[in-house]
Amino acid sequence: MKAPERYYDFQKDISGCGVFGVIDTKRGLIPGQVPIDGMACMHDRGNGLGGGFAAYGIYPEHAEEYALHLMCDHKQALDKAREIIFAYFDVEHDEPIPTRQTPVITDPPTVWRFFATPRADCPQDCRGLPEEDYVVALVMKINTTVAGAYIFSSGKNMGAFKGVGYPEDIAEFFRVDEYSAYLWTAHNRFPTNTPGWWGGAHPFTLLDWSIVHNGEISSYGINRRWLCENDYLCTMMTDTEVVAYELDLLVRKHGLSRRMASKVFAPPFWDEIERMPKSEQDVYSALRMTYGSGMLNGPFAILVGNSKGLWGLNDRIKLRPLLVAEKGDQVFMSSEESAVRKVSPELDRVWMPKAGEPVIVDLEA
Repeated sequence: MKAPERYYDFQKDISGCGVFGVIDTKRGLIPGQVPIDGMACMHDRGNGLGGGFAAYGIYPEHAEEYALHLMCDHKQALDKAREIIFAYFDVEHDEPIPTRQTPVITDPPTVWRFFATPRADCPQDCRGLPEEDYVVALVMKINTTVAGAYIFSSGKNMGAFKGVGYPEDIAEFFRVDEYSAYLWTAHNRFPTNTPGWWGGAHPFTLLDWSIVHNGEISSYGINRRWLCENDYLCTMMTDTEVVAYELDLLVRKHGLSRRMASKVFAPPFWDEIERMPKSEQDVYSALRMTYGSGMLNGPFAILVGNSKGLWGLNDRIKLRPLLVAEKGDQVFMSSEESAVRKVSPELDRVWMPKAGEPVIVDLEA
């Protein structure tokens, strides 16, 4: 086969999603400009089809209520979703999520937020459910039954802000610079196998979990079917959604530690297990047999935030970059060191985690 003319001049547009996270372990508040600047430094890792942020500690006046963030394509969807939320929750306050006009965001959905608690006299279909299962059921109900409406954030004292655009554009639209949080996760999207749309942008959230991801979950099909068997319904047309729901299932419902859940996502290879001491062989063999359908295949670097801390994980052969850095009480995780140096030039420690080994940073009590 003849090579293309001037093949040596070919320039492939090599890019990939960018992830960024920062936590203050003593719950000091970090201005929203910090993750904005970190993501802006990785602008070329995305293509303008998705950006977003999740922030923890931003609603102290509503800390005991669930902050439900809703996006709707039209007024009918908003009205129907509001009707369901008011039927299942006591709503302390609801309002449009504050936004500002942004030239490159030309056709945004309506975005609304509700601060609410489950009703004692709830409808029959949710009676007897534990509180968090109740909230999950409500999220699934709206996301699967109300055309054009999606709850994209549902935790306490936290919120996600995401959409189609570069992270800087989404930050401008949602006025992210006006928030301060003790933990941030952020994402710059370069979708490959799935569409770029508002609901499909990262972070993906459920309750207080937020997940941002660089890579491709090639096991999405089996992961999704397994989640469906456990009453989680995937509606966002993006592989990262399964990670959010698996986290909730494994850690909250099944009681696995975050470290053990990491070994479900990125388990040791069988030949590694064979060389382990007998006690470890038994543990990891049981994990692989019990949770084989939850294993994440494919290249990935994920950051997970929740009310306990920040957690980073690579796939088991580290096909996507992930860096961790420390400065005083703050810990950063990012696709690139440059993004961290942009917001914190002098660092105490910088390292690259090993493949499949989680880095878990807890908040101090």
